[in-house]
Amino acid sequence: MITYDHIMVRFGELSTKGKNKKEFISILFFNIKHALKEFPDISVSSRYDHIYVHLNGHEVEPVLSRLQDVSGIQALSLVHKCENNIEVIKSSSLELIKQEEGKTFKVKVKRGNKRFPMDSDQITRVVAPVILRNTDLKVDVHNPDILLQIEVRDEGTYIFTKTISGAGGYPLGVAGKSMHMLSGGIDSPVAAYLLMKRGVTIECIHFASPPYTQEAVIYKLEDLLRKLNRYQPWIRLHIVPFTKIQEAIYDHTPESYCITLMRRMMFRLAARLAKRRNCPVISSGESVGQVASQTLQSMNVINQVTSIPVIRPCATMDKLEIIKIAEKIDTYEISIRPYEDCCTIFTPKAPKTSPHLDDVELYESKFDYESLINEALGNIEVKFIE
Repeated sequence: MITYDHIMVRFGELSTKGKNKKEFISILFFNIKHALKEFPDISVSSRYDHIYVHLNGHEVEPVLSRLQDVSGIQALSLVHKCENNIEVIKSSSLELIKQEEGKTFKVKVKRGNKRFPMDSDQITRVVAPVILRNTDLKVDVHNPDILLQIEVRDEGTYIFTKTISGAGGYPLGVAGKSMHMLSGGIDSPVAAYLLMKRGVTIECIHFASPPYTQEAVIYKLEDLLRKLNRYQPWIRLHIVPFTKIQEAIYDHTPESYCITLMRRMMFRLAARLAKRRNCPVISSGESVGQVASQTLQSMNVINQVTSIPVIRPCATMDKLEIIKIAEKIDTYEISIRPYEDCCTIFTPKAPKTSPHLDDVELYESKFDYESLINEALGNIEVKFIE
């Protein structure tokens, strides 16, 4: 029985990156090696337009499962490597296809090694008859049950029939860093995951309001980030004391406007911390219209406090779409633990959905929020989750 001894990693979107492609592949190569560090017997090499994972006798499934979480990988092919000898290619192809289920097949050949004495069409015409003579399979060039692929390279020939999807996107780290607003709800971990898929690393900022919020909320955040460690192995969490700011807001603001002012203060804090930590953007889990502070009018008024771009990966998703991703990345059950954050615990009965900027600025002028912001920034607690 023929075994799969390599996994061929395909890049997808990276093929469009021109001059940056080499750098992107180098980062992806590093990320793959880091993701597979729990498998010390496995080695990784990079050749041409693919990265190859050498299984060295290791079981395939756990390695595939880990690689499927690495952003920047478009597809993964289980391959058998043999020598560049047509007789070996014929026998290996026959043995491999015998292990597959189906009634029809097609042979597809790529000859990267131009010194090989046969071209792609000639190899196809030699391999296909061997399969036809020794199996009950029929040829179907349009919609085959089994697609047998053969790639002849300088270092050997790779034969495979199985290709599965990867995470897609870009390698983590190629797109810079975001200061991500992490609440502990369902949406913000999903938004963090979607950013990571696009190559963005994150640092997280969370606004804590003891004694109104429980210490269990922080444990919840740590558990969420450990789930996200599967996609980004090391995450910095900034816990900002928000109690005094929140109390000042409720002392000087009509209840219906309190959420708007809270969000503006949060964005001020996130923007200043982002500059301190060299993050060119802020990100959040907001979804248009989901709550009062996420109407377009509210977002506009809230955004006025910063010139730093704000990325909202979940903006156009409905709740069911967000929950589906949360279940996929295994954060959903943690997110629904009944520990309230500072936003949910202070939610007014009738929050303003179309706040006016003039009114908001009037209420903010009634207290010295700048000194409170500076005090909060000076008392941040930092945790490292890995």
